[in-house]
Amino acid sequence: MKRQCIGVDIANKDFKVSLANKGADDSLSCTTSQRFANTKSGFNQLVRWATSEMDKDVPVAFLMEATGVYHEELAHHLHRIGKQVHVVLPNKFKHFAASLNVKSKTDAMDAKLLARFGVEREHRLWSPAESTMRQMRHLSRYRVQLQEQRTAISNILHSKDHSHAVPADITKSTKKIIAVLDKEIEKLSKEIENVAKSDPEIASKVNKLCTIPGCAITTVASIVAETNGFKEFDSAKQLTSYAGYDIVHNESGTSVLSKTRMSKKGNRYIRHAMYMPAMCASMHVAEFKALKERIKDRTKIPMKAQVAIQRKLLILMYTLWKNDSEYEKDHHPKKIARTEAQATQNSALEQLPLEV
Repeated sequence: MKRQCIGVDIANKDFKVSLANKGADDSLSCTTSQRFANTKSGFNQLVRWATSEMDKDVPVAFLMEATGVYHEELAHHLHRIGKQVHVVLPNKFKHFAASLNVKSKTDAMDAKLLARFGVEREHRLWSPAESTMRQMRHLSRYRVQLQEQRTAISNILHSKDHSHAVPADITKSTKKIIAVLDKEIEKLSKEIENVAKSDPEIASKVNKLCTIPGCAITTVASIVAETNGFKEFDSAKQLTSYAGYDIVHNESGTSVLSKTRMSKKGNRYIRHAMYMPAMCASMHVAEFKALKERIKDRTKIPMKAQVAIQRKLLILMYTLWKNDSEYEKDHHPKKIARTEAQATQNSALEQLPLEV
């Protein structure tokens, strides 16, 4: 079967494209790269060029990297006119390019590699998030950005408070900026809650996730928005990898044996949202408190325990969302009790004499 794909290497002001064709005999060919402006007129020119270059008897797909926010307008435009769109994570494309031993890097070369990536691998079709999810994501991300600005300004205020002979106007101005940021953050929190409650189905599921200890509605709304209601994931393993909670091992024979670590190559907004709930759960919930102490005793690294709780909470949110259920406080103790009872029964069976 013949396949064709248009690779799009996109930037702020323009993007370069190349069309790759793969025949039934595995022959591969790529067109020379073309440049278009990252505007509505550039999108239309791209479609006209693709129509003139492609084989009209074979469906064509458009593949691009998730490069910040620069790809979003083009992806929405192509989806709106009925084109197949694939949006891949940069690290996946990086590994594909490395497998081909490509040492140089230019926009034109990246466009050809993306096109080749599209015809040589299977990719999930991209579709835009619903309006409610999109609003929650924008609001929650902006809230995080303001919180980061507030932290930076608070650090400035701290340094001024401990410096010698700082003019009073500087301290007053800094406090005024912090007050404005606090007001805007509080306003955004209310807007996020209102948007989450505007859709009855989403509101019902969000309220069920809020039964998890330490998870407020702003946290839940952020996680749900960043994962598009967990629609893009078929397993908890995919979710943890997307969030950057996957474990990286580096060992080979007896000469290479590095410590395992978290990759952190994932959605930073998810990790940011999970930080405070994990802190709260580790202090007030017996299940997570025991997990924290067990990992601390084994590794002697408190942060590893916190990250493990963040990961566990995220998987719990995924499971409850998929099952449309609430958090059950005594769920795990019951499970442990059943396991212990089964172990006791098995031990008793092992002690019975064998019949001859």
